[in-house]
Amino acid sequence: MSRTHLVPRYLPIILLAVVIAALWLIPASDHNTKTLIDAALLVGFTIACWAFGWLAEPATTLAFFVLVVLFHVAKPEVVFSGFASSAWWLVLGGSITAIAVQTTGLGRRLAGLLLGRATGSYPRAVATVAAAAVGLAFLMPSTSGRILLLMPIVLAFAERLGLARGRPGYVGLVLTVATASYMPPTTILPANVPNGILLGAAEQFYGIKLAYGPYLLLHFPILGAIKTVALIWLVCRLFPERETLRPAPPEEIGPMSPQERRLAWLLALSLLMFATDFIHGISPAWVSLGTGVLCLMPPFGMVTPADFSARINVVLLIYVAGILGLGAVVADSGLSAAVSERLLAWASLAPGHDVTNVAMLSAIGAGLAALTTATGVPAVLTPLAREFAAATGLPLLSVLMLQVVPFSTVFLPFESPPIMVAMQIGDVGIRPASKLCLALAAVTVLALLPLDYLWWRLLGYLP
Repeated sequence: MSRTHLVPRYLPIILLAVVIAALWLIPASDHNTKTLIDAALLVGFTIACWAFGWLAEPATTLAFFVLVVLFHVAKPEVVFSGFASSAWWLVLGGSITAIAVQTTGLGRRLAGLLLGRATGSYPRAVATVAAAAVGLAFLMPSTSGRILLLMPIVLAFAERLGLARGRPGYVGLVLTVATASYMPPTTILPANVPNGILLGAAEQFYGIKLAYGPYLLLHFPILGAIKTVALIWLVCRLFPERETLRPAPPEEIGPMSPQERRLAWLLALSLLMFATDFIHGISPAWVSLGTGVLCLMPPFGMVTPADFSARINVVLLIYVAGILGLGAVVADSGLSAAVSERLLAWASLAPGHDVTNVAMLSAIGAGLAALTTATGVPAVLTPLAREFAAATGLPLLSVLMLQVVPFSTVFLPFESPPIMVAMQIGDVGIRPASKLCLALAAVTVLALLPLDYLWWRLLGYLP
């Protein structure tokens, strides 16, 4: 085997060995300095592995756990705090619910009903697919689950419309599923991983409990609803389908099974609980987990033990715990304070310059998303939120909520792993996906963010 093949294959092991050697050889004359340097090495290595795929996600996360404990960078209760976070249980509950939606057939029924309203008009087909992707986010709190459910249905729908692989219309429908399943639903609190991590980290570090209703009111009108409209318009402009589509014959949908009816009532109750959490005070995480537990219970029988063991995404759960543990280590080791000093000096934040402060905080988040993927934004920025709030004069809650702006705006597809998964399933290349992401990011920065700023001021989140 040639060296050109050996180097990429063994590069992760070599890099890991270098990091371990550095952790071992750093002098311990100053305990605080050593802890800070050790934390920086481990956090930097972990983020780089996540961002560039040098190691598989579970290997990276588990190596991070082991090295933090082995070299006493943080106590076990700190690095493993992600497993005790409400965000981790939110993702687990959402994953169980997603399995129930798939196995009972309710998800296919809902998607089929939505797609059945589309005619031979390409813009209407795109709008219907986008509405299905966003609408399912209110009922199915898992981006990957929604994509895995919707994509086969949309591919069959495209075939019935006469859109063969490679045609602009086919590419447009696939990318609509990919982007509409992730970007607008970031404005719905339990709908994906980044806002779940934000929910857990805000409570973990500051005791702030984010509520479903206020979160939805703040973010969904602009970054959810209007962004969906912008996405539909861009897909139709960038991937126009000029040939006439053949009418899609309606899909035969039989009567609902008892399991589907039970799940429909359970999801309706869950949605009501989500929307009224400002009244009853129960976190969306515990509503999500409670829904998942009921799906496992014998009277409902919607998720069997075999389905649970075969379909639950353990890799995702470990990744979420790792992201939250990384944020805890960043805060506990003093690395967050050191990083915040550098960022504050570079950003030149100052009270009273609200437009500049909001733009700069959003730019910092966008840069982190490009480095760590969108999921890493709340993990890295939440421990720094108090320092940013003090520097800008903005309320701490507003600084926390500003993280939604960068992790809901994907400049390149790799920033969101679910989008990459959708592209692979739909057999669409990186170039058209990048074109759509960049165009939507440009519309967001130039048009939606000014509207969002005014909306925040109207609601009282900004002076």
